[in-house]
Amino acid sequence: MNPPNQSNRERYNPRNQREPEHRINESIRVPEIRLVGDNFEEMSEIIGRKIETGVYPTYTAIGFAEKLGVDLVEITPNAAPPVCRLIDYNKFLYNKKKKEKELKAKTSKTVIKEIRFGPNTDEHDFEFKLKHAKSFLGDESAKVKAYVQFKGRAIVFKDRGELLLLKFIKELDDYGAPESLPKLEGKRMFVMIAPKKKK
Repeated sequence: MNPPNQSNRERYNPRNQREPEHRINESIRVPEIRLVGDNFEEMSEIIGRKIETGVYPTYTAIGFAEKLGVDLVEITPNAAPPVCRLIDYNKFLYNKKKKEKELKAKTSKTVIKEIRFGPNTDEHDFEFKLKHAKSFLGDESAKVKAYVQFKGRAIVFKDRGELLLLKFIKELDDYGAPESLPKLEGKRMFVMIAPKKKK
């Protein structure tokens, strides 16, 4: 009964499920590696032997890692010899994911809010939509896509639509800047306004 239990344990062991992103410790099979990193003085004191940047036999570097309670991690596998560091691998992965998450947050997609007008939008409605646009640009740092929808024969009022959008841009001057002048596409004239960077 032992072999089946053993194979089950192997099958469900998370270590067997996913290979690490980097080769670590005994999985580094080359005879020697180049060791780089920080805190070599501190590490040298713990081990009782001087460690510095340089080429070491792999088994020696693994011995350093064991004494320090960290891992030997292959950072640049294609170098000759491969470049390794003495670090806590789980901590290294955590910091790597954290940096990737921060980078992703910085390059996240810009939110675009749409504001629709008719060619005969009255002053009250205009002010109401202007207030929303100020909030989108200022508080939410979202882009605003403002457009005038022309229905049927209302396309003859395209000049009126353009004037309305130009007035809208002018009123939002402190909050955002247009990416271009109003453009007509089919029966819709629109302008994209990007938020101004906060000082």
